[in-house]
Amino acid sequence: MRVIVRTVSELCITVGTLIVLFVAYVLFWTGVKADSAMESQIDELQEQWAKGDVKPSSAPEGSTRPGSSAAPAGPAPYKDGEPFAVMYIPRLGFTWNKPVLEGTEVNTLKEGLGHYANTARLGQKGNFSVAGHRRTYGDPFKDFPRLRVGDAVVLTDGATWFTYRIDKGPYKTLPADVEVIDPVPRKSGYTRPGRYLTLTTCEPEWGHSHRLIVWAHLDSTQPVEAGKPEALRR
Repeated sequence: MRVIVRTVSELCITVGTLIVLFVAYVLFWTGVKADSAMESQIDELQEQWAKGDVKPSSAPEGSTRPGSSAAPAGPAPYKDGEPFAVMYIPRLGFTWNKPVLEGTEVNTLKEGLGHYANTARLGQKGNFSVAGHRRTYGDPFKDFPRLRVGDAVVLTDGATWFTYRIDKGPYKTLPADVEVIDPVPRKSGYTRPGRYLTLTTCEPEWGHSHRLIVWAHLDSTQPVEAGKPEALRR
């Protein structure tokens, strides 16, 4: 009997240790790896842009481009799994910035935010839609519920700053509600085609039974050489 009790106790200790190690991996190590990957993605993009290797998305007609009279270039193709822009959300902190990669595959979302490949390109007509983890892998959208109507979401592709303004959300829905990334999302309140942004993440914080959504419209653009947009100035 003692041998059985001792064996069971040792098994329980072993299982408990494995659980603790797994939790530590999920909570800590995936975050360390993801933060390092995201920083590297941003550094690589900024190095490319500094060297003049910029493949801009075309700026929308009629948008605000201070000091620019040049015709917008055509949109550059995005490569699956590779970064093409950096996102800033001042509401989540003035040091908050994340790379945006093409695609929403599991490995892609471990290294940053993911652009739904079947949605519009950055700044273009339609619905530029982006997904991100709420928790694990750097917790990019941990504070997603803090977002409010009127908040700015700013992105750059190295040539242009794109400032979107949130119109609705966070809105809770089910994962099967794929309409949220339609060109004109029915539940967003938009009634006609435009230049929209949709952000999606999981709900609850440590689960994935639902999704949280925010919708925004493109408020303004300006060339990078004109300096940071007002939303990023402290």
